Amino acid sequence: MIGLEDNAAYLADTALARAGQSRRFMIALAGPPGVGKSTLSEALVAQFTRRGHGAAIVPMDGFHLDNAVLDARGTRARKGAPFTFDVDGYAALLWRLLVEPDRDIAVPVFDRALDLARAGGRLITPEHRFLIAEGNYLLLPEPPWAQLADLFDMTVMLSAEPEELRKRLIERWLAHGLGPDEARARAMSNDIPNAELVLRESIMADLELTSSA
Repeated sequence: MIGLEDNAAYLADTALARAGQSRRFMIALAGPPGVGKSTLSEALVAQFTRRGHGAAIVPMDGFHLDNAVLDARGTRARKGAPFTFDVDGYAALLWRLLVEPDRDIAVPVFDRALDLARAGGRLITPEHRFLIAEGNYLLLPEPPWAQLADLFDMTVMLSAEPEELRKRLIERWLAHGLGPDEARARAMSNDIPNAELVLRESIMADLELTSSA
């Protein structure tokens, strides 16, 4: 089975071949929750660094709607579903990163411990030639997600077998201290439907990879 470093090296080589002389190159790394997108993104940044190129991650999770907003809408139990993100805000940021490559631009990141997005949590600088937009729903074909398609120079879908995803998503809640029944219920009520949506509805990516267990 192809491992993490092999996948990251393959993506870095492919991106470098496609980038040519471009000042900035935007990679979409999509996939269901629990598949390992963040881990692969970090490995990809390391691969670019080894090759002498600056790279950074611009996570979709920085655009989670705040819990107060979700509470007001009655949708907090579905946090992480497509309709609980500020998609237009994410699109505007990605566009700015593409058209203003010579400026330092602050981007928000999601703090899992605090369960909220921190504005200005990461700084994208002119040295970051390769940007990795990482998130579940980047390749969904319907509005408002469809507007993202024109912003990507290369798209990647990371997937795994449904049973493996279910196992990982339940284990996430076990790691948060929930009992087996409650962990399964939490995963089945939101995480797993979201994962199934990504696998079922996402458009075909330029590159399709499988996450190892």
